[in-house]
Amino acid sequence: MRLEVKNSRPKLEEIARIAGVSKATVDRVLNNRAGVQQHTKLHVLKAIETLSGEDADGNPLRLRLDFVLPGGHNAFIADLAHHIEKQAIQRGDVDVYIHRFGNIEPEAIAAKLDSLRHASRGVALIGLDSPVVRESVRRLIAGGITVLTLVSDISHVGRVSYVGIDNRAAGRLAGYLIGRFLPGARGKVALIAGALAYRGHEEREMGFRHILRERFPNMEIVAAPEIREDPDRAYAEVRALLKQYPDLLAIYCIGAGGEGVARALTEKGMEHSVVFIGHDLTDSTRGFLLDGVMDAVIDQNARVEARDAIDRLVRAIRGEAELSHATVRIQSVFSENIPSEI
Repeated sequence: MRLEVKNSRPKLEEIARIAGVSKATVDRVLNNRAGVQQHTKLHVLKAIETLSGEDADGNPLRLRLDFVLPGGHNAFIADLAHHIEKQAIQRGDVDVYIHRFGNIEPEAIAAKLDSLRHASRGVALIGLDSPVVRESVRRLIAGGITVLTLVSDISHVGRVSYVGIDNRAAGRLAGYLIGRFLPGARGKVALIAGALAYRGHEEREMGFRHILRERFPNMEIVAAPEIREDPDRAYAEVRALLKQYPDLLAIYCIGAGGEGVARALTEKGMEHSVVFIGHDLTDSTRGFLLDGVMDAVIDQNARVEARDAIDRLVRAIRGEAELSHATVRIQSVFSENIPSEI
């Protein structure tokens, strides 16, 4: 029996590249010639399915995609997960599985990634930029699984693309806004770090520190310990900062934890005297903007990130041209320009 490849299906060299075998081996499989081990034959047939978007019977192929995201009470991540599921339903050619990890520990993330090695076709993750996570990502890629980083990048792992904002630019924007809100001011500005093991958070801090040093040198940064994306920790740290620096000018909260910052400011009656900049437009931050507790939110579009992540994973799995970064636009949101939909 001869296996037929439709004209619309991929060329011999494309199949060989994805399967990691020679063109001669692909030709033997397609023509049912001897000399190819069964597991190699199955690998070649899987590559054909991947590239053509059809199974062996010509039916549309649904790809399994796995998204590894932080857990906890981060409203932005919950919004992102919602949009991932919605985009998958609208496309109809993918099955998505969302995995939320409850703590920010590299070993837990690495274990989850390793568990996907024999099930997934493509993985998108918001992962810590740590050695154990990087090695797990490399193992996935070595096993033929397509990997994409989302929201926060991971360096030197061979992922096909990064989908998210320019986090260093976002940190610079936060510093610029504080400087413009307080022209000519001299004093202390608080930096509330989320989890600096996320490369995106580290880049935001770098950008923030750089622009204050460059454009607003009369402002001195005082930093609280990492809150590890915990609003209660943010509340406690801001309370301590306000006690130590009663004339604090502004607060920049790099990641989650804005609810704790807002609670501390409100309890101290300083919600309208301290400039407060944070990230991601959610139900909570929308309310803080309207109440005047927050002065600005640096937003990234979760719907666009979900759409682009799925699209780029599918395109990469099917062997399309090399993909560049998909940089999502950064938007500054104030009380006067809140979008009608989050």
